[in-house]
Amino acid sequence: MTDKRILLIVSGGIAAYKSLELVRLLRKEGISVRAVMTQSAQEFVTPLSLGVLTEDHVYGNMFDLKEEREIGHIQLSREADLIVICPATANILAKMAGGIADDLATTILLATDKPVLAVPAMNVRMWEHVATRRNIAQLEHDGIHIMEPDSGAMACGEWGEGRLPEPAAIMEGIKRLLANPNPVDPLAGQPDFAAPAPLGGKHILITAGPTHEPIDPVRYIANRSSGKQGFAIARAAAEAGARVTLIAGPVNLETPRGVTRIDVQTARDMLAATQSALPADAAIMVAAVADWRTASEAGQKIKKDGSGTPEPLPLTENPDILATLAKSDKRPQLLIGFAAETENIVDHAKAKLARKGCDMIVANDVSGDVMGGSHNRVHLVSGDAAESWDNLPKDEVANRLVEHIAARLQ
Repeated sequence: MTDKRILLIVSGGIAAYKSLELVRLLRKEGISVRAVMTQSAQEFVTPLSLGVLTEDHVYGNMFDLKEEREIGHIQLSREADLIVICPATANILAKMAGGIADDLATTILLATDKPVLAVPAMNVRMWEHVATRRNIAQLEHDGIHIMEPDSGAMACGEWGEGRLPEPAAIMEGIKRLLANPNPVDPLAGQPDFAAPAPLGGKHILITAGPTHEPIDPVRYIANRSSGKQGFAIARAAAEAGARVTLIAGPVNLETPRGVTRIDVQTARDMLAATQSALPADAAIMVAAVADWRTASEAGQKIKKDGSGTPEPLPLTENPDILATLAKSDKRPQLLIGFAAETENIVDHAKAKLARKGCDMIVANDVSGDVMGGSHNRVHLVSGDAAESWDNLPKDEVANRLVEHIAARLQ
């Protein structure tokens, strides 16, 4: 590694101080390091500190006549074996994805023909934001190497993904790239421009999972829905560039990246959350909402009286979320319902389509192990037409459905 050269770009995040340790590790391996700092990075780390460790001048001013005459942004972009951006803030990632060159660092990145490694570091909400996810997807499409951030406590007090990996882990990633270089020609094998995200700029509202309708403080009415299909659709919609709001009943599933999740318990909770999330371009009502709830919830646990005959449990009908949205003055442009059936699947779905006033019903046979399982066989019912899909993994069902939604919204 003693003949390798790194150009380190430090952007302005709280994790910038870790770049000093990274330089120390690089130099210990005999790798030469030249550093560029953005203006905001200098609010966290001084050029003097970085210069002492690199034993070189630290560059930062695009319009410094001396720097441009002696080295120049073009020469900086060509001399290194690898360019590393550490930390890579949401701001510099967005500029890279958009081809913006408004300072020395971003001009170097636009001018280089060398491999680039970005090491993101930012608040968890910024990392999960649909704009950041879109920018990461674009950069990966363009051939930029992206190191996944760590999870843990943030400087702001929050917890989640977005922490800068430890310098030793970054060092290992750099060594792997230096040992197996992969120079990127931005024009080789790439289209003239990246295809736009199919659901870019769209707000997609999704419900998922069961609802729990309390009988007393101990018992409730529920069903076997796992929420897996709804969560898969939320994941696929976010990856397609949408801003996704996922309203989830009681399930034990990880929130898909880039998705805003709202947890609810009852059908009435889900209806209120759904209405509050409007307006939306499309709403996909995947949740298996309980049709009934008790007319009144007992304040104490209902006890057996020893007679062998339970007391009657009066029920009342829950609100119909799908039908309510269909009649709303904020009705989404595209409204899709789900129908869990055990017989006459398509016929029941067509009847539900007419009754609810939605645009499409996704019907599935739940007489087997679909609820809680990993696969689904669905029928897309729209008007008088029905399209049947073979038994597929729920992630694949989600991907295909999102393609249909994108086509309909366009």
